[in-house]
Parts: sequence; structure tokens; C-alpha cells
Amino acid sequence: MFGLEALDLARIQFAFTISFHILFPAITIGLASYLAVLEGLWLKTRNDTYRDLYHFWSKIFAVNFGMGVVSGLVMAYQFGTNWSRFSDFAGAVTGPLLTYEVLTAFFLEAGFLGVMLFGWNKVGRGLHFFSTVMVAIGTLISTFWILASNSWMQTPQGFEIVNGQVIPTDWLAIIFNPSFPYRLMHMATAAFVATAFFVGSSAAWHLLRGRDNPAIRTMLSMAMWMALIVAPIQAVIGDFHGLNTLKHQPAKIAAIEGHWENHDDEATPLILFGWPDMKEERTKFAVEIPYLGSLILTHSLDKQVPALKEFPPEDRPNSTIVFWSFRIMVGLGFLMIFTGLWSLWLRKRDSLYTSRPFLHLALWMGPSGLIAILAGWFTTEIGRQPWVVYGLMRTADASSNHSFMQMSITLIMFVVVYFALFGAGLGYMMRLVRKGPKISEGSETPDGGPGKKRTPARPLSAADDPAEGEHEDNTRLTKEI
Repeated sequence: MFGLEALDLARIQFAFTISFHILFPAITIGLASYLAVLEGLWLKTRNDTYRDLYHFWSKIFAVNFGMGVVSGLVMAYQFGTNWSRFSDFAGAVTGPLLTYEVLTAFFLEAGFLGVMLFGWNKVGRGLHFFSTVMVAIGTLISTFWILASNSWMQTPQGFEIVNGQVIPTDWLAIIFNPSFPYRLMHMATAAFVATAFFVGSSAAWHLLRGRDNPAIRTMLSMAMWMALIVAPIQAVIGDFHGLNTLKHQPAKIAAIEGHWENHDDEATPLILFGWPDMKEERTKFAVEIPYLGSLILTHSLDKQVPALKEFPPEDRPNSTIVFWSFRIMVGLGFLMIFTGLWSLWLRKRDSLYTSRPFLHLALWMGPSGLIAILAGWFTTEIGRQPWVVYGLMRTADASSNHSFMQMSITLIMFVVVYFALFGAGLGYMMRLVRKGPKISEGSETPDGGPGKKRTPARPLSAADDPAEGEHEDNTRLTKEI
């Protein structure tokens, strides 16, 4: 069907499940740190606005955390079910790294999550703040181990191959492989930026509907400060990451650039737009800027960038996909920087909270960080092909021996279950966003959520249901955000 084989369906299934999963940890990482900042500001200033925002976003964090855990379990099982040959080959490296993530990050988060969500009136303020900080640190530790594993697959080192299996010889070299620092910083920063625009979009939605109060204004203000500061930093990190990729995975860079061949000693142009054709081995309709490719990737005006024709056809990534996924990521990145700069200009003119054109932009930028993360992830993973462990094991040799029918049935089941389960979860989270923060009037604990005297038994129960009669706007909010 459509010329697909069982291997193709296994790759599509993994891409589908990881695309769902990566969204939740990204928001979890950002929200955990945001909550720690909010509680720290409340402890320092005793400004009730920060406390009200903490209780509001902790509910959304609880829902997001639960969905992230569920989707993550599926990812772990797929290594054994669909990619058993990869597990047999590289399991001595990837297995311990994922185990370290569970033993450190997951246990740390689980140990303090209950106190964070339900302990507002149960423990002292210092202990509760410490628990929130520990959960935030736990999300970053989790990022550390997951990115160490993935980065090793991109730039493997610290091992030897014995009887067809990878045997670790230097764990420090494995963990701190050449691409790891860049991937870790790039992913963590992306999570902060994505969360900033999610928070800012939520605030913009309320302001556009006339709900103007200190909590909503604080949400937008903090989000835009984060966008203004962190989005340009992300661009710089991305540049360093690109230089690292050029050194260790030149074929990926050639595919990203849609660059097929070098001519004599000519500098490499930057192809802004075009359509890389893998069969014809050229980029059609190319719009080029002379010298700029060399300047960006080699920081010179005369050095050339490796071209796709310098690699055997079987070792070339699919340039058609990564060419455009990379440009989606970069384009959204520039739009984020523009949004941050516009917010600064409006802030100086005292119109940040009243400029409707800007608020509409902030609203529509809500999912931009998550879309950029997905586009970047596609660029990274598809650009690594045809290797599952770069230079060591091809993807075609890594999959389990399943039939086309088996993979078709399981893929359909995943699509149906994921859209039903996580679609409901996302819809519920949007209902909470639409409800907005409750403004307390001098009470120590707002009505509902963390701190209720009847404490819920499950983390997801920390999120209240929106009031009855509020469902009519849910579809509109989901479409707009």
C-alpha cells in the first residue's frame, strides 16, 4: 500500500508516538521552572498575584505531567517490540542511560510531586517551595539523560563492538559525546520558549475577551520577557549546534541546505526556498543568496559546505523533508524574536496589554514553540537516516521481524487511541486555560486545586473542572490556541 513496507510503518509509528510524547515533556519542563519562579516571587514579595498564578498553572502542570508519563511508557515498550535488533545491538548503552533517568529524575519528581500539588496547607512554606524546585530540577535531569541517549545515537563514542554488540568502555565519553552539550541546551531552551508562548497566548486570549486583571497582565508580561531574552539565545545555540552537526554529520547539513554539488572554488550559496528532488539530484525552483551558506556554516566567505553528491545515494538523508522542516523551525524562531521585540516596544509605550494586533499575534503564537520543537525533531531524526546509530547500524537492520499486516493494525490502533485519549486530555487542559486564574481576596488558599482540605488522591485530580455552562467556548479556544 502506497509503496510502504513493514519497516516504513514501524518508523511512522515511532514518529507518531514520539511526536505526541515530546509535546508534554516540553511543557512540563517549562511549567515546572515557571512554577518555581512564581512561588519564589510570592515568598519574597507576598504579592497574591504570584500565588494565584501558581495555583492556576499547577493544575495545568498536573494534567500535562500525567499525559507525559502515559505517552512515555509507550515509547519505552517500542524499543523491545518494534526495534528489538537495535535493542540487542545498543541496549548496553541506551538501557542504562534510560534507567539512570528513572532512578534519578523520575523518582525525584515522583517523590516531591505530591507535596508540590497537594501540600500547600499541609507543610511549611519552605518545604513546599523546596518540593517545587526539586520537581523543576527533576524535569531537567530527565532531559539530561534522554538527550544523552539520543545524542550518543547521533555521535557515538566510548564503546567497542564485541560479537555484534556495543560494549561500553568509557561512560563519561558516552554521556558527554560530541553533540550532547548542544542538543541538551537546544532542547531545554526550546522547552522554556515553548512554555513562554503557551503562557503568553493564554494571557492574550483573556485580554482579548476583556478579562483584564493583575494576574493576566503578569502572565503576559513574564511570558514576553522570557521570549525577548531566550528566543535570541536559542538562535545563538542553534548556530553552534549547526557547526557541530557540520563537523560530525555533514550529510545531514547538506540535506538541510538542499546543496547537491560544489563548483570549483565557489563559495556555497544559501538556498532560501526550493524543492529538493532526491531522484533528479537537484533542488528545483531554488532561490539563492550567494556566499551566505558558507558564511553561516563555516563563518567564512570562501570555504565550501559538503554537498549531497559527495555521499553515496544510500547514505543520503531525505533532503525534501529536512529542507522544509528546518525552515519551519527557523522561520518560527525569527517570528518569536520579532514578537519579543514588539512586546518591548509596546511595553515602553504602555500599550502591551491593550494593543489588539499584538494580542492577536501573541494568541496565534501559542503553539509556535511546540511546532518548532516538532520541526526540529524531524530535522534531527530524519537527517540522521539511514542510520539508527550514526555510522554503526542502519535503520533497516534495527527493526523487529514484523509483517506488514501486523504493523498496519498496530499503527491504526495507536492513531485511534492517541487521538481519543490525548485529544480529550488536551481539550480538558484548554478548558482549564479558558477558565483562567482565580483571584483570591486575601485568603491564604484560593478555592479549589492545591491546598484543599479534602486532598485528592491522584495527581490529575489537582486540576478542577471548569464551572458548568462554560463549555460553549471550548471549541473556539482549541481552534485559536
